[in-house]
Amino acid sequence: MKRPGLKKASKRVSCSKRYKIQKKVREHNKKLRKDAKKKGVGKKVKKDIGVPNKAPFKEDILREAEQRRSKLEEEKEKNKLAKQQERAQKRKKENSASRDADPKAKKARKVIDASDIIVEILDARDPLGCRCPQLEEAVLKGEGNKKLLFLLNKIDLVPKENVEKWLQCLQLEFPAVAFKASTQQQDKTVQEKKARFATLNGVVDQTKGVACYGSSSLLQLLGDYANATGREGSLKVGLVGFPNVGKSSLINSLKGMRACNAGVQRGITRCFQDIHISKNVKMIDSPGIVAAQSNPKAAMALRSLQVEDKQETVLEAVRTLLKQCNKQQVMLQYNVPDFRNSLEFLSFFAKKRGFLQKGGVPNTELAASTFLNDWTGAKLSYHCKAPEKPSLPPYLSEDIVREMQKGWDLDKLRKGNEETLRSVKFPNQASSIVLLSKGPTAGVLSDVVEDKPAPEPTEEDMEGSCENKEAGGVKEVSEEGTAETDEPQIKTPLTNKQAKVGLQVPVPVNIDLSSVHTDDTYDFNTDFK
Repeated sequence: MKRPGLKKASKRVSCSKRYKIQKKVREHNKKLRKDAKKKGVGKKVKKDIGVPNKAPFKEDILREAEQRRSKLEEEKEKNKLAKQQERAQKRKKENSASRDADPKAKKARKVIDASDIIVEILDARDPLGCRCPQLEEAVLKGEGNKKLLFLLNKIDLVPKENVEKWLQCLQLEFPAVAFKASTQQQDKTVQEKKARFATLNGVVDQTKGVACYGSSSLLQLLGDYANATGREGSLKVGLVGFPNVGKSSLINSLKGMRACNAGVQRGITRCFQDIHISKNVKMIDSPGIVAAQSNPKAAMALRSLQVEDKQETVLEAVRTLLKQCNKQQVMLQYNVPDFRNSLEFLSFFAKKRGFLQKGGVPNTELAASTFLNDWTGAKLSYHCKAPEKPSLPPYLSEDIVREMQKGWDLDKLRKGNEETLRSVKFPNQASSIVLLSKGPTAGVLSDVVEDKPAPEPTEEDMEGSCENKEAGGVKEVSEEGTAETDEPQIKTPLTNKQAKVGLQVPVPVNIDLSSVHTDDTYDFNTDFK
């Protein structure tokens, strides 16, 4: 009750009410203790007093107990390794089954059958690694006299000299088109885009990210071929290639608007899309080619294929990529100090980008994901050197090359590529990272996938898989298996060292029985003098 003249009511209660509340609390606590006693919760564990000092043969008892603990630890470690091997085999079977049922393997062949011209899109940073021998062989063996074209995309991320050398190498086999797709997705019409980026004098600003180079050369090449062959309907052009090479971005650039979903994430395109580019040219967009598991680990990590299939962590993929690059060039590209291993590089990179967790701890997982997005997307500048003496693959011959180059106006194509190279702004040779290419990437085109055994790891791979990760002076040894074998590493139990019990390290005891006092009585002649 609030008394007059006071701002707040008094909290005092009568004694009867206070005693009643205390009684209710005691009854409630008594009920809780009774329920806990029935369930066996809250019982104090009896403390192990250990072996008394007066017990005979105390050292022998302690040694036997330590041996039993070591034996239990060994059995526990063996059971743990057995479970890891069982999980690895189960995961391997599931992955092989998912590859067998993957519809993308069938879609790549359907694109070949439904198209008149197959355009294999290659990333200019690693053209040889983006080539699929199984795809090219399937096009050559297909019915209907199909043509195969190379399209070198993302040329603005590679030095100009490197692009010219790769065009010369690729044109020895099939016609190659230099191309730079638009880096921004357009959701406007062509007229709005031109009006937005037009300057006062009516010249389109070529410095914007939406600028596309090589589109006129490609459309002219396809249009001339359609007129030369005298086709009545539209020329069907199928776009094929591995994920993140720019298939959907190519269509958006040619169309001048957002016709297909495109992004850094792999697997955005999941079905066929027929897009009319012009009156007599129709392009078919399709999902990326499924890479075979027999490819080298570096080739799979370069496109983050195993990462998105959850067969490899982002940290392992970054470690694999860093082994294929020059450390000094990576330091200059990302502006980080000298690093000893991949984990230290990711720590520096996370601090540089501000990827910090609670307490200022670098978020290496986020830094690794960002690093992989730079490599798979159209952002980072790296390049592979073209071969000095190129040679034809086994499935190609000079007669096949001459047959595949018929019907194309190669002189007009060469002039178009030169015009494209003059328009694009290329990075310097010093600001680009040199990458060691692992050669063509094997793909899966048939319905039945052959389960090839993984190659045995070399000494370098074993060292990389067993590499100690140092962070803050603590070494962490990876218990997961390597990405190639997909099996856990078997650790041999330590036999010369005693196993740890609790938080204390067992101290070696002297088992010499001569030092044991068998008489525990007092000596009044010495103890109480």
